[in-house]
Amino acid sequence: MASRLLANLIVMGSTIVGRAVLQAYRQALANASKSGVAQETVQNIRRASKVMAEPEARQILGVAEHSSWEEILQKYNGLFEQNAKNGSFYLQSKVHRAKECLEAVYQKKGPGNMDVRSVGIYHGRTDF
Repeated sequence: MASRLLANLIVMGSTIVGRAVLQAYRQALANASKSGVAQETVQNIRRASKVMAEPEARQILGVAEHSSWEEILQKYNGLFEQNAKNGSFYLQSKVHRAKECLEAVYQKKGPGNMDVRSVGIYHGRTDF
């Protein structure tokens, strides 16, 4: 009986809090659109969601412009594993985004700059 009452209170409380948050969010959007803040916020979000720049990616991984793809993968694997052990998901994601950025750069430069087998290993394929 007490557990049922407690469960009902939790459900009702979360429903009330959820509705209040939704109403506050809608009011904040209405206020922002009146003052023009909404458009500025959308522009800032678009700017922030762009792909990482190559110099930033190289700085994160600690590689030079003339580094080979194998060196980049070694740095990536070391930093990724180190951050996986220490529990820093933010740094781990930055390292991953840096590797993605440099992977795109090396693919644009041509197939000779990138070892296909090393990319396949990263993606779980070893059937080369």
